[in-house]
Amino acid sequence: MINFVKNLASKIPGFSGYVERQNRRAADKLLRESVAARFEELWTRTSEIQTSMVSEGMIALMDEMEQAAIKLRTFADKIKTASYGYAGFFDAVKIKEEELAQLYQYDMAFFDVAEQIERALDNVEASMGDEEGLKAAIRHLISLAREAVTTFDRRYEMINGSGK
Repeated sequence: MINFVKNLASKIPGFSGYVERQNRRAADKLLRESVAARFEELWTRTSEIQTSMVSEGMIALMDEMEQAAIKLRTFADKIKTASYGYAGFFDAVKIKEEELAQLYQYDMAFFDVAEQIERALDNVEASMGDEEGLKAAIRHLISLAREAVTTFDRRYEMINGSGK
């Protein structure tokens, strides 16, 4: 579990984990603000790519690219506005280590998906001259954005006891 905390701390300055009860809500808030900010960066980059696509006359694929942009924006908003700390989990006096380890896995997954989306955006840009390649790159981007939402939903279910 120490590795999960170190990995998250390397991605989020000031994150010390959920170990101390009085700091759990603050740690959760910091984590989710960091994840939301990262996904807002990805959304901004997606919007910039859309602008390039319009400039280059690739209007036919704008609907698909807009799907990816909407999913990224929706995810960033969803994680930013979820209630901090999830009372069912963070108000507990004793958190089981396996639950805490699972929570850290979900938290790390947000950053892993963000890195995959970053690479997918690289691929979209590299595929701009190849319509079939661009279609495939955009489909992959959409599936990764969907994965981010699914990870958030699973984390929420685990914390609230409905994912056991």
